[in-house]
Amino acid sequence: MSKQILGTKAIDTTSTVLENSTVDLEAAYRDSQIQEILDSLDQELVGLKSVKNKIKEMAALLLVDRVRKSLGLTAGAPTLHMTFLGNPGMGKTTVAMRMAEILYRLGYIRKENVMLVMRDDLIGHGMGETASKTREVLNNAMGGVLLIDEAYTLFRPDHPGDFGLEAIEILMQVMENQRDDLVVILAGYKEQMERFFHSNPGMNSRIGLHIEFNDYGVDNLMTIAQSILKSQHYSFSPDAEKAFREYLIRRRTMPHFANARSVRNAIDRARLRQANRLLSKGKSLTKQDLITIEAEDILSSRVFREGVPDCETES
Repeated sequence: MSKQILGTKAIDTTSTVLENSTVDLEAAYRDSQIQEILDSLDQELVGLKSVKNKIKEMAALLLVDRVRKSLGLTAGAPTLHMTFLGNPGMGKTTVAMRMAEILYRLGYIRKENVMLVMRDDLIGHGMGETASKTREVLNNAMGGVLLIDEAYTLFRPDHPGDFGLEAIEILMQVMENQRDDLVVILAGYKEQMERFFHSNPGMNSRIGLHIEFNDYGVDNLMTIAQSILKSQHYSFSPDAEKAFREYLIRRRTMPHFANARSVRNAIDRARLRQANRLLSKGKSLTKQDLITIEAEDILSSRVFREGVPDCETES
């Protein structure tokens, strides 16, 4: 520490410099290139305004925290472990990847990668297997982000002798003791995750941010469908567009609906029906024929014929 001695009085010049220092937060934000990541998120995911706002708020906190540290101002590292609550097909993996980029660029993790695992990656079937598997996953994820999908399946109170609690205990220890070198994101259905945290309050206390992914409405799902079709060089005829909207209205109320994932699956099946329709006609085809999904390619779905999904195990 730099000091000047005037008589018997010591003046701390370092503190004086820091107190008079200024910082260009806008320049720091620009240099971090965070806005590029947030822009990518906007382009990749339809809607999800509340999710995107949460990510922006977290990015702002982390940036300000880094700037404060540069001026010698410390308030303890923010808790970076998170929970993503919501149904499948809502872009949770994409958000985790963009969050990892932000954390990496701001220096909160050493690696930009996201490691995605599920119950079977962590839990073994015999004594000692779970500890070994869980520690191996944690070691491999260290320095980056670990995304545990369907995290609520780690706790199975109705299965005596289940090794899930062992994995949870190890995970909690690492989340607490090595939180400066690993960010854990727990993802799953909202209701199941709430029960999981109620049964494991120690885990809940280690989570700093809960982000809820609300299901898409029909308008957003139609936007997603149009985006998928465009990327694949297809389009709906006007009647097919009306039929697909009606399909979504019905499909959303049925089991195993997975938002954007179900939209993609439905389009894949419509393409299959279109191909068979075109082949059965046995005539010369125009480019427009090959591009266009017609209403009959949608309306022949079991959703309309039998009131059930085309694929009962769709996820």
